[in-house]
This record gives sequence, structure tokens and C-alpha cells, in this order.
Amino acid sequence: PLVYNGRVYLYTGHDEDGSTYFTMKDWRVWSSADMVNWTDHGSPLSVSSFSWAKSDAWAGQAIYRNGKFYWYVPTTNRSTGRMAIGVAVSDSPTGPFRDALGHPLVENGEIDPTVYIDDNGQAYLYWGNPNLWYVKLNSDMTSYSGSPTKVNLTTSGFGSRSGDANRPTLFEEGPWFYKRGSLYYMVFAAKCCSEFIAYSTSSSPTGPWTYRGTIMSTQGSSFTNHPGIVDFNGGSYFFYHNGALPGGGGFTRSVAVEKFSYNSDGTIPTINMTTTGAPQVGTLNPYVRQEAETIAWESGVETEPSSEGGMNVGFIENGDYIKVKGVAFGTGATSFSARVASGGSGGKIEVRRDGATGTLMGTCDVPGTGGWQNWTTVSCSVTGASGTHDLYLRFTGGSSYLMNVNWWQFTGNGGPTTSPSPTPPASP
Repeated sequence: PLVYNGRVYLYTGHDEDGSTYFTMKDWRVWSSADMVNWTDHGSPLSVSSFSWAKSDAWAGQAIYRNGKFYWYVPTTNRSTGRMAIGVAVSDSPTGPFRDALGHPLVENGEIDPTVYIDDNGQAYLYWGNPNLWYVKLNSDMTSYSGSPTKVNLTTSGFGSRSGDANRPTLFEEGPWFYKRGSLYYMVFAAKCCSEFIAYSTSSSPTGPWTYRGTIMSTQGSSFTNHPGIVDFNGGSYFFYHNGALPGGGGFTRSVAVEKFSYNSDGTIPTINMTTTGAPQVGTLNPYVRQEAETIAWESGVETEPSSEGGMNVGFIENGDYIKVKGVAFGTGATSFSARVASGGSGGKIEVRRDGATGTLMGTCDVPGTGGWQNWTTVSCSVTGASGTHDLYLRFTGGSSYLMNVNWWQFTGNGGPTTSPSPTPPASP
């Protein structure tokens, strides 16, 4: 996660469908203004973005500095066969990103970079499995001073592991390094396998560290877990992964988030996985254009790059639906419009309230447009769209793919009763 300009941007890996190993070819970006409706920004970075890389788009982290976004990622160096840390750069949090160097930033066969810029402007890059390393990054964020330093992993600093003489501490991988107040935190995946999430703290960015215990115990049907912690809009949020979605497991993982509060002494409470996740921050405004790929929950649909920029929702079949949470209709909407395309015979968009089979507020007919990227706008009247409700767009029609949807918007009498943050326009 990265907080920027009133939104949380989430930089993820991507397990390939049906994977039986860590088969990962690209990275993806999502963003949210309310912690429940997430906009899919697609894949602005992949293994092929690095001419020197051959495989393994594994766990990275992005950070903002001086008008640019830097994304540190581990991937396998084609020429050496070892894991190396690359850095990509963009002018936008959603990319596109490009290789900043044309070669690895650091390479010692270890993975999982985490990056933080201290209050005095000094940036640090930590990474490692099975060891933990750091370098001091220069202000350009693409070079460093000195040589990589290996952290002294002590049991007092990182907990005690039994039964493995080669790894006496709990540190495994996936470090997440940050500062809160005057305290530095090193959150990490502990004791494979299955992993849990633990953490250590220090009064210095380079240690020595003091082990603080477990944040999230082993749970969630994935034998790995990785942490990410940010503060946003007055709350603290813990990101992690599990295998909780249908078909999920240790090689087909999904990202989840929980809201939490630090203890008064700065320690982190025990956090458990839930199916509800974080509560919504504010509401969503239906009277501005909302990307169809802004979703709280979906069934059956996928996303793809759109000819009109950004992403669109596609591969829609009869009975599929999209849920958008906490939509503030205010005094009432009178019509619904959607940007659609269909290379088939089209179908219908049912505009429903509070459930996939909830109150039907309106139905929009979608015609065939002669191509899956031949876009047109359809509109229909709606009734009963007032107050704040969860919105369900349910798609119906024939037995094959029905339509693509790029964006939607309501029009109405008075607009929302609150002032939520609209989804930003899609990146070019």
C-alpha cells in the first residue's frame, strides 16, 4: 500500500490462474478512496519491462519522492539466474512504469524489497530471504551509498525459532519497514511454513532491533503471508494475503485488509483475518463518472485494458454482477447511464439495490455494437435510488459473453447528501 493524494494505492503481485507454483509474470495496481471500493488500474509493470529479467514478478513496494514513483521489485536476472532487485519509475502512481536503470539495483540472490524515506530525507531499502539486508539509497532513489549491510539476526531482535540450526530466528521474508513517531518498525513474515506475521522495533533505522511478537497468527489457507501497514484518513490499516477466494490457496492468493488501532505504547495488537475487512470511509458519489472496474465485490467478471484508456469490465456472462458499496444517492437518482460495447448480441444491465437479487431500480438494454471495443452510451430511468445503499449491477442475456462496460453514472435531483471522493479519471 501507498497513500498518495487522498487515495490508497495498492501494488500487488499476480498469481496466474490455476498456478501450482509462484508463477507470476506481472505486477498490478489498485486504488481506493474509501477502503472498500477498489479501482483496477491493470498491469503497468511486468517481467518484460526489465530487459535483463527472465521470470518471477515477486513481492515489491512502491514509494513517492520528488514527483516520481519508484517501484522496487525482485525478479530473476536472465544472465546470472539469481534473484535481483530492480527499480522502475513513473510520473503517475498507476504507471506506466519503466526500468529506471537497465540493470539490477542490487543483486545477492535475495528477495522482497521494502523502502522507507526517513524524516531527514535519508531513504533505506531493506530486503531479504533468508537474511535481512539494507542499503542507504541516495536521493535519486536509483543508486545507493556504501555496500549492502547484513543485519545481525539475533533471537532478542527477531524471536527464536526451534528446530532449524541454520535459521535460529523467526525472520523468514517479506519485510515491511516504516516509522511511526520516533519508533521504527520491521514487520515480517515469520517461520515458514506456514508463515505468520511478526514484528520488531528499534529507535534507529538500522537497529538494533527488539522482537515484539505476533501480529497475525498462521491462518487463511495460504502457507505464505506478507504484510503492509499504512495510515489513511485517520485510521491504521494492515494489509495481508490469504487464499480465501473460491479456488484460492498457497499459489492462488488474494489481498485483504483490516483496520486496527495501535496500543498507547506503540505496540501493534493481534489482528485476525475476517471476511468483512475494513469499514468504508465515507461514501461513493454516483453522480460523477465511476469506472466500471471500481468494485467492492464481483462474481464472474474480469477486467482488461480499454481502447478508451484505463480498464474496462469484460468477459461478462448471464448472472454475473458487480457490487459497489455505500453509494450515496441522496434525494434520489432518476436515470442511469453506462458506457458499453458488445461484439455479440448484447444483453441487459439490471440496476439493483442491496443485493444481486435486491430491489430492481431500473434495467438498461445493451445492443450489439459490432465489436468488444466499439463503445456507445446507453441510459435508462431508475426509481427507488435514494439514500445510501449498496449498488449491484447484474448482467443478463444469452449463453455467451454479453458485453463490456467501461464506466457508469447516475443523474438525479439533488446529488449526494455527503461529499465523497470521486474516482479519478483513468490513466492514459
